[in-house]
Amino acid sequence: MSYTTKLNEEFKNLTLQKSFDQLLKMNFKSIIFTTSFGQEDQVLTDIIFKNKYPIKVVTLDTGRLFQATYKVYEENSKKYNRPIITYFPNQNEIEQLVTQKGPNSFYTSVENRKECCLIRKVKPLQRALKGADLWITGLRREQSLGRQNLSHFEYDDAFGLIKFNPLANWTLNETEDYLLENQVPQNELHQEGFLSIGCEPCTRALKPGEEIRAGRWWWENSKKECGLHLN
Repeated sequence: MSYTTKLNEEFKNLTLQKSFDQLLKMNFKSIIFTTSFGQEDQVLTDIIFKNKYPIKVVTLDTGRLFQATYKVYEENSKKYNRPIITYFPNQNEIEQLVTQKGPNSFYTSVENRKECCLIRKVKPLQRALKGADLWITGLRREQSLGRQNLSHFEYDDAFGLIKFNPLANWTLNETEDYLLENQVPQNELHQEGFLSIGCEPCTRALKPGEEIRAGRWWWENSKKECGLHLN
């Protein structure tokens, strides 16, 4: 039995609160939670900050986020008075990309879009996760077809560490109920049809009947991933 299989068995019946309590009794030396200030991430931010868990909370500022996203960032700072460490893309790489291909090259091909995501998101995340042995995310199975087999614990080959997805089996209704009951800050765009929110030029509101991530890179016929998560 692999270590992640053992963890999944051990945690399968634990509540969200108890799963964090159990996690902190284990031998993980450096735990990092990455937030994009979406609904799922706000649930985990509330759990981590409210309980003063010794977990480093980081975010990636691509330079092209919605103003509404920055508003949630500020509301978190006021509510919890805890730091969220921000990682930016490499300045030289951004300057070279925009100079050579223009500010909107991501619209022209999947390859160009992935190049932009690599520079603005994946490489900053690599720096953020350096030295960590556990990465916490807000991924849920319900978010897309590619995430239907998501486990609570899995080994992430791309970043070389164990990933913990404590909300894997949560529904959107459960997520929204938690946020309302605990008065957790939310991105106002969620009320305008944006369920999955990324960079402003790459995100639109959902149309009736569309799946949660259909508004991301809507001009593409792709797996709707940027490289941070392979599922």
